[in-house]
Amino acid sequence: MNGEGLHFDRIEWPRGDAWVFTYGSLMWDPGFPHISAHPALLYGYHRSFCIDSDRYRGTIAAPGLVLGLDPGGACRGIAYRIARRHRREALEALWRREMRRGVYWPRLLPVSTSRYRRIALAFVANRSHGSYAGRLGIDEAARRIARCSGERGPNVDYLVNTLRQLEALGVRDQHLLQLLNRVRRFQRGAC
Repeated sequence: MNGEGLHFDRIEWPRGDAWVFTYGSLMWDPGFPHISAHPALLYGYHRSFCIDSDRYRGTIAAPGLVLGLDPGGACRGIAYRIARRHRREALEALWRREMRRGVYWPRLLPVSTSRYRRIALAFVANRSHGSYAGRLGIDEAARRIARCSGERGPNVDYLVNTLRQLEALGVRDQHLLQLLNRVRRFQRGAC
């Protein structure tokens, strides 16, 4: 199963407001109505450039890379709170954006903020999907990010925006910083 059949109507939501955990482009461009945003921590998964992007950050001929949640470790991001009355509207927007290809598994997972421990929707990488790139070496990931661009712009902008948002949260992701350094070297032709 590739995830396409996992519609949000089939998820057993907790009562009250909905929460969505974001770790990539949804942090700086959520695209759905929300009533608050909180720095959050998710255990059991880490952010990884493990998803091929043949539309937003690349093309079919030259797929870029976007982030997914892969098992292991922990991930800091933003938990958005969605008012119950706006849940359907927000989830429809998320499904159009994130679930078009079924490359993610929508999961309800526990996240912690400074004030709350909540169950939040998170998009976990679907490792059985054809667009799951797996764990790439830093040079291969940097090469692809340096050269690819799609409907939403250059792939490197996605990486830079993620790092900016993490910096605003007080998070210093050494792996992503090393990746950006390598991307810049490829862009200069130093590799």
